[in-house]
Amino acid sequence: MKPDRDAPIGVFDSGVGGLTVAREIMRNLPSEKIVYFGDTARVPYGGKSRENIIRYSRQIIHFLMEQQVKAIVIACNTASAFALEAVRDEFDVPILGVIEPGARVAAAETKNKRVGVIGTVGTVDSGIHASYLKKLDPEITVISKACPLFVPLVEEGWLHDPVTAEVTARYLQEFKDKDVDTLILGCTHYPLLVDIIAEILGPKVTLVSAGEESAYELKRLLKSGGLWAGPAGQGGTEFYVSDRPEDFERIASVFLQEDLRHTARRIDIDQY
Repeated sequence: MKPDRDAPIGVFDSGVGGLTVAREIMRNLPSEKIVYFGDTARVPYGGKSRENIIRYSRQIIHFLMEQQVKAIVIACNTASAFALEAVRDEFDVPILGVIEPGARVAAAETKNKRVGVIGTVGTVDSGIHASYLKKLDPEITVISKACPLFVPLVEEGWLHDPVTAEVTARYLQEFKDKDVDTLILGCTHYPLLVDIIAEILGPKVTLVSAGEESAYELKRLLKSGGLWAGPAGQGGTEFYVSDRPEDFERIASVFLQEDLRHTARRIDIDQY
């Protein structure tokens, strides 16, 4: 049965990082309702096995399907890398990832064909960004680096802390040394650190986040499939987490610039 055009869009991530994608969906599709799930009990995904990430993703998608969503965005690079192909054909709604949109933007933006990628250990080890970039332009040189401390720092809310600045400087030195002119923020948590990253790398390096391009791709998909809510849609977002709703609300309130206290509901995701 075809989903209802007034049904919500499901968005999920390992924690708060997917809000960087949800925010772009809100901005570009303000009439659409969103159901957001942050898997805060199991964050970060970056060091988890492929099998576990696929299992987590299936559980979350089952939960989102119970909310009668019409489309799902996997707003997590690690889950996009490991689970997208495994789950895409298992459900009756379109499921989008965030890696390919970011790669397209980076390939178009780079001038010297030296593109950096930062991400979790899982995402970087998968080589998926490099694979997409090489398909788009075989002449691109890809320099990838895992930055496993970034997600815990973001989840703690240490977005402008001196410790975060020091860690970021150490992680990014390699890209300065290798004359990278475009950097893919290959984890949806990382745009929350964009001010520190931009300060360290300077204005000559283009920072690419997949959120905006993913929102555009979602809009195209909804319109072509007759699923766009249209200008008459009511909008609005529901938040669900697997643990620590108060911590999620605190960080989400800062990032989305609205009071989100008492808005996130904790669910037992293992029952799915």
